[in-house]
Amino acid sequence: MTLPPAFDGRALLGQSGPLSRADALAALGHAAELMASADFLDAARVYQRVIGYDDRSITAAAMIGLGEALHRLDDDERALGQWEAASELPENDSTYAAWRNVAAGRVRGGNLRGALAAYREADRRAPPEDKAEIAARMGWLAKEVGDQGASTRYFARARGDEGYSAAIAVIVVTLVVSLAANFVPPTVIDLYGILALIKPLLAEGELWRLWTVTLVHAPLQQMPLHLVFNLYALYLAGPFVERLYGRMAFLVIYLVCAAGGSLATFAFGDSPGGVGASGAIFGLFGLIIAVQYVHRPVLDRGARAFMGQFVGLVILNLILGLAMGGTIDNWAHIGGLITGAWLGVLFAPRRVPTMRSLWLRPGPTAGTTVPLFGSGGTPAVKGAGLAILLGAFLALWFAGAAAWG
Repeated sequence: MTLPPAFDGRALLGQSGPLSRADALAALGHAAELMASADFLDAARVYQRVIGYDDRSITAAAMIGLGEALHRLDDDERALGQWEAASELPENDSTYAAWRNVAAGRVRGGNLRGALAAYREADRRAPPEDKAEIAARMGWLAKEVGDQGASTRYFARARGDEGYSAAIAVIVVTLVVSLAANFVPPTVIDLYGILALIKPLLAEGELWRLWTVTLVHAPLQQMPLHLVFNLYALYLAGPFVERLYGRMAFLVIYLVCAAGGSLATFAFGDSPGGVGASGAIFGLFGLIIAVQYVHRPVLDRGARAFMGQFVGLVILNLILGLAMGGTIDNWAHIGGLITGAWLGVLFAPRRVPTMRSLWLRPGPTAGTTVPLFGSGGTPAVKGAGLAILLGAFLALWFAGAAAWG
């Protein structure tokens, strides 16, 4: 906050009577500057002078600031008292911050149940970008007080695992449609004919085949393990990507990767048709690998080890694809892999912290929302990256249309 040139903090402390709004706001700014320069005692005096102003948001902000100054002066008991007093004021713009400080103060004082109650109050008022962090803290507190059931729920919320899983829904739909394609007679409904990636029909404009190809797999009597392997791979990668990005972002990523795999085999593959979700699945693999090395998400040891397995898994599958010739559509794998990796470079995870976000974390801004795909590069970089991806898709489309049209 920029202070008016005529503002004098020392003179203000010597004045009596009510403050003007301009002086109250200027005093808060001055106190914040004193805090930044470690002049905690003087900051406390300025904050105390503002407390009582008739705008409860300003008074609450002063109470929170005074509590912070007292905490820095090792007077944690009085600091907690100020934060609790701020939280008891009628609802205002500082109520959320007050409850967060109350929770932190109670943790330091050993009152874990009280801290958990305060975090619940903070969670009711938290902006979307803070929800996961608060849920994780409630998870640890619930675990410490012996409420394992609540701890599990809070940690699930922090990971974004609450409610239905979009990845599991995709698995179920894929399983049902693939089995129906095998067991429902073509005379009733020819699901292979409607959904498979039949390239001459795609060239004629049946664009839905770019995505519906993921729903049907090789006939069970010919390749019984095709569906099993793909669903297992999707079970490994899908929920993990959903944990990193959230449900809606996972669905978008899956569909974009499916398109990338389908367009690659449309442009370069020899077979006139294809089935299977492996292009989209390799896209999820590519995204996980890119995220691991570019954004370095902060995860537990098990999750980090899990991510590390995908490089070897991708290399092994590509080698198998080359060894088995036309049985496996390597172009779909490569197209999906590159698409997913490209998205992983452009977009950082939004549901877990990364090494970069821990160092460069801006404060929350009122009215902001969490981006669907998290932060990552600047808007210009992400826009340019998406434009490049769209251009590549169009080039693959025209190449495929020329080959199969």
